[in-house]
Amino acid sequence: MILSNKKKVNKMIDRFRVGVITSSHGIKGEAKVYPTSDDSNRLKKIKKVYAHIKGVETVLDIETVRFQKNMALVKFKQFNTPEEIQALRNTDLFVDRDNAIPLKKNENYIADLIGLEVTDEDGIILGKVTDVFPTGANHVMEVDMGEKKVLFPYISQCILDVNLEEGKIRVHVLDGLLDL
Repeated sequence: MILSNKKKVNKMIDRFRVGVITSSHGIKGEAKVYPTSDDSNRLKKIKKVYAHIKGVETVLDIETVRFQKNMALVKFKQFNTPEEIQALRNTDLFVDRDNAIPLKKNENYIADLIGLEVTDEDGIILGKVTDVFPTGANHVMEVDMGEKKVLFPYISQCILDVNLEEGKIRVHVLDGLLDL
């Protein structure tokens, strides 16, 4: 999640990726999961996730979550052996929007920002959002301007307005930002 200057509006996508199964762990069928959320502790609050297993959407019930370094060790009720988990390597895990961690005031899900049109203060179209990622201090929004991609800091001095209904983000172009 990242801060914006607008309220939460219409749903954009139904599910968010919260992790990827990388391998099995131990002999009890735990899965090593690489968290893809900006807050890995969210996995502890989630009771079920969705995965596409052999082309079939499957609900996986989370029994326990614990952490080891940058990985979550997740025990699913449906699996009890390392071999079962190993067959799920590289499987993405998703959560429904309705079961996602609720947004705070002035926040949007990153997934809802991807693809939005970016305009400057005068309404001139700059491009589209292709990615949003964290840095040490704040998030950064990558905007494809056709000839080049530009990184906008996702801070209140730069991001003036996010309108999900219109599919637009209005920005203040900081001095020298487009000169890079």
